[in-house]
Amino acid sequence: MGGEIPRPIFYFSKLKSKPLAEYKKPTSEQEYLENFAQKKPLMNPTEAYYESSRCLFCYDAPCMNACPTGIDIPLFIKQINTGNVEGAAKTIFDSNWLGNACGKVCPTGVLCEGACVYNHQDVPPLQIGRLQNFATEEVIRKGSKLYEPGPANGRKVAIIGAGPAGIACACELRIMGYQVDIFEAKEKPSGLTVYGVAPYKITNEEVLDEMEYLQNMMGYDVHYNSPITTKKQLKSLERKYDAIFLGVGLGPTAALSLTGEKKDGVVGAVEFIEELRMEKHKVEVPKNVVVIGGGNTAMDAASESARMGAENVYLCYRRSKEDMGAYGFEYDLAVKSGVKGVFNVQPLAIMSRGKITGVKFIRTESKGGKLHYIEGSEYVIPCDMVIKATGQAKMGPFLSKIDGLELDNKNRIKVNLENYQTTHPQYFAGGDAVNGGAEVVNGAYEGKMAAKGIENWLNNR
Repeated sequence: MGGEIPRPIFYFSKLKSKPLAEYKKPTSEQEYLENFAQKKPLMNPTEAYYESSRCLFCYDAPCMNACPTGIDIPLFIKQINTGNVEGAAKTIFDSNWLGNACGKVCPTGVLCEGACVYNHQDVPPLQIGRLQNFATEEVIRKGSKLYEPGPANGRKVAIIGAGPAGIACACELRIMGYQVDIFEAKEKPSGLTVYGVAPYKITNEEVLDEMEYLQNMMGYDVHYNSPITTKKQLKSLERKYDAIFLGVGLGPTAALSLTGEKKDGVVGAVEFIEELRMEKHKVEVPKNVVVIGGGNTAMDAASESARMGAENVYLCYRRSKEDMGAYGFEYDLAVKSGVKGVFNVQPLAIMSRGKITGVKFIRTESKGGKLHYIEGSEYVIPCDMVIKATGQAKMGPFLSKIDGLELDNKNRIKVNLENYQTTHPQYFAGGDAVNGGAEVVNGAYEGKMAAKGIENWLNNR
């Protein structure tokens, strides 16, 4: 691995067309914010009133059934419409502790809004996500204290990871009177919500404002820059705490095992998005970028590259467009940003002559459900940067340090889905380390359910 590869005989000639990018490279934070304008901007009170008045308050509420956390959507919309915004926010937080973030980052088009009955009438569905964000943003801005911690019960729970699952678990435990300590490896909370979500979906300020609001209200402690990595640390937690919740998420971008993969200019999508969220316009993105992958993270990385001024962004996936794991609306957003989709291509090597020059691909086809290479179809897409968006490594090496903790064949933590208890009774888990990488709303639900599981286990031990 890592050796220099001779320049190929030919390149993909069609790629020499007019640049697709619609965005100029941002040179200031203001230009960066303009390029990454919010997909779901905050409603004003008039917009919220008129939008909420469209709700039919369906008796079977398909939108509510489509929400992983089961928010009473007709109720909170009715509360907004009658001027009870604080009551609407409480209805949301009663079911989902990350109600504000989820109002913006949830794929509402395939969840609540996708289930709206208006979709059957050629009428735009109710903007449930924006209404949810309107109500929760109001109480966060005012610092309204909707909840108080329960009376201290003398028990302590440690939470490893301050992502959506860990924060939701902490809030629910505090309602029950537990002392909660969260150990977070990084310097900011909320996991991928602040480190890994595309900037046009939610701003850092919005994420951190909700985190601060919840912590101030619920009173749990977060120990930042405090990674738990050793068996000795884990044993210490087991002695000091009555239960432990694992909200560790996933690891770095998985390796592709390609020649040239370790060259400068090859980055993981999660790492790229994190740098962009933290450094904004200071991140350097070259003119020609290849993104490898077909999931939602690949769509984000490609769209972000275009918004950072890349002239040619190629989204390359080994199967057909229809086989991609990404939501259709995410792909459409990337294309509208200037991204070109290239399908049925498998990367073979990353080309370099001192620096990245391109990616060598071979065309593929599906036969009988299996992927086959088309012999003699190799070609190179020239580029200056390669973003790998082909999944994240699991936390197997760390999790193997916990005695009696079982993982499945994909290195996900095995849990009882009724209470999210692991095979080591003192440990409970939720979020990406359990579901393999789902939405923020799924992590919020699992953290809450795990807190209830901890309560039941400790009371019935």
